[in-house]
Amino acid sequence: MDLKQIHELIKVINKSNIGEITIEDKDGKVIIKQKEPAVVTTVQAPAPQVFNVPMATSVEASSAPAAPAAAPVADAAKDDSRYVTIKSPMIGTFYRKSSPKKPSFIEIGDEVTPGKIVCVVEAMKLFNEIESEVSGRIVKALVDDASPVEFDQPLFLVDPA
Repeated sequence: MDLKQIHELIKVINKSNIGEITIEDKDGKVIIKQKEPAVVTTVQAPAPQVFNVPMATSVEASSAPAAPAAAPVADAAKDDSRYVTIKSPMIGTFYRKSSPKKPSFIEIGDEVTPGKIVCVVEAMKLFNEIESEVSGRIVKALVDDASPVEFDQPLFLVDPA
């Protein structure tokens, strides 16, 4: 079988649904396989299940106190809403100090003003100083030291002055 015949066979197989062909003659053996198309698998998350829980009809059950766990969660959400968030302007690694032996730029309870350095974010071996854009008191650090951070990820909560 010559090269021209092999090229013709390849063209025919590419246009057909044949996955593989093997031809053997006195000169040798030729195996032609079509490329496998890339398989894309999509997985859909299962729909949430809804359970019907019968309501209590007795007087004792209805007078039971409400679940106390719901109230603290709601209170915590309300408390955080009054704070201003300092967010990461880039992807990188968050550090509260400029080096391991130096003190942190800020601590919980410290006052900050616009332009004050609050931390550094290391990206590609460059340490970028992150400055506060608000004034107030640092209430909470939302990221652990030496942790990876994403763009726009909250770093600190500030109680505005």
